[in-house]
Amino acid sequence: MKACLQWAMVCSLVFFMAGCSSLNEKTGGFFGSEAVTSGYTEDGEIQDERLGDLEEITNGSLMGGEFNNPESLLSKSVIYFMYDSSEVQPVFAEVVSAHAQYLVANPEQRVVLEGHADERGSPEYNVALSERRAKSVARMLELEGVFPEQLEIISYGEMKPSEEGHDQAAWQLNRRVEITYQARS
Repeated sequence: MKACLQWAMVCSLVFFMAGCSSLNEKTGGFFGSEAVTSGYTEDGEIQDERLGDLEEITNGSLMGGEFNNPESLLSKSVIYFMYDSSEVQPVFAEVVSAHAQYLVANPEQRVVLEGHADERGSPEYNVALSERRAKSVARMLELEGVFPEQLEIISYGEMKPSEEGHDQAAWQLNRRVEITYQARS
């Protein structure tokens, strides 16, 4: 009986979060997507000839030019993960560090760390894995001086895929944490 209640609570949480409209729409935040590869480049970018480059979505009215400048690390706001891992890959350390520096310099700014997983694994496992991924990014930000009050963690599991599909390319895009800036009040 206890297992059934736990299952029902997890499912309710997952469906509640999936039913909510996107935080990006509500907060005017942004997320970036790089295209996928069969591996990561030295710059931490993911490319796939089949998919091409995915358009990065930003809200220039809320954020400064550094978020719109493709040369800036702040223009990258998606951290990708290896299969079944919550460890931030070294190629993304500089991206997380750039966001940390921005948040330390702007303590009134808040971000949502949206954890995601690919479709493999049970819904419960994927929600937990995507939460661990978001917490890994949060831990890195906090180690660089970001206040915990500036961070919110949401775990979507497999419920909000970036790419529909049942292959490596889609799975690589879906194993991610999106750093979404909230509108300042």
